[in-house]
Amino acid sequence: MNSPHAAIEARPSHSGKRATNLSLSADILDAARSFGINVSQVCDSHLRQVVRQERERRWRDEHADFVAAYNATLDAEGLPLDEWKSF
Repeated sequence: MNSPHAAIEARPSHSGKRATNLSLSADILDAARSFGINVSQVCDSHLRQVVRQERERRWRDEHADFVAAYNATLDAEGLPLDEWKSF
């Protein structure tokens, strides 16, 4: 059977956020709260950064062959229109 909170966790709020359950180390959670740190905001911010980095890594992996071929073309032929640059 589903958790009694499943409907709440799965339904996005008006702000585009969704409640979730996290397991955090009790000592660091207590310290964060004692400093008035918004744990939800910090987790959201850090997770955004991790997701962005993963998207970038996957893009690089998926396009590595093209980038290598393009760089090889530049090495062999130079930059397009390079002969007309004035600087």
